Amino acid sequence: MSTALREKSYFDTRATQEMARHLRAAPRGIQQTMAYACRILAMTGQEAGLAGQISVRSERPGAYWTLRFGLGFDEATPADFIEVDRDLHTLTGEGMANPATRFHLWVYEARPDVQSIIHTHSPWASALAAARQPLVISQMDMTPLHDDCAFLGEWPGVPIADQEGVIISEALGRKRAIILAHHGYLTAGGSCEEATYLSVYLERAARMQIRAQAFGPLTPVDDALAREAHDYLLKPSIVRATFDYWARQTHGIAPLPLPAA
Repeated sequence: MSTALREKSYFDTRATQEMARHLRAAPRGIQQTMAYACRILAMTGQEAGLAGQISVRSERPGAYWTLRFGLGFDEATPADFIEVDRDLHTLTGEGMANPATRFHLWVYEARPDVQSIIHTHSPWASALAAARQPLVISQMDMTPLHDDCAFLGEWPGVPIADQEGVIISEALGRKRAIILAHHGYLTAGGSCEEATYLSVYLERAARMQIRAQAFGPLTPVDDALAREAHDYLLKPSIVRATFDYWARQTHGIAPLPLPAA
């Protein structure tokens, strides 16, 4: 081709405009979105008994929605979410919150931009946590976490009191994810869809890192290129469309229609 090469910014702008036009978000309420998020986490192997937690900031100040304690992610339905206040008293719905969600309050207070939090003890991220290894961004699919995944090197204990909330929220800082040594991970998104998206990609990144280390030391992606990929892969239209795809997957793969006779 003899055509002059166009700047990447041209293609980025065009793709962003076209995605905004064609990738329309599926209409859902908070509870339905949270139920799908739980099912997605279960589908991707992130359940850990009752240890997993999900919350979404409520419109009521100082309150959030969360899965009632006693259910696993794979069981969640829209009716299973309750609204609780700062002291975990139930305001809406029936049941109690997981006592370990108390640290979510500290993250919400420190980060007005955070609308949803997910915390799990998923197998691969927990393996990194057990080895006290921070994430190394060494492949493109890991770049949504580039310069966006903190690391807490010392476990503060079961996070059912206020002190753990202070420690975890301070360690998270302005990032959207954190690996908690000897524990698991947390993602903090601008939406439930984004927190879920980050959770799935963090677990995949941890798996990839552990497998790749069998071949030798990891080489981080170039900082500028990783930053570019981070911003591209976290475009809201991509996040929403990916969440919608995973939500459809929780229903199973539909059979192909039979050809017309």
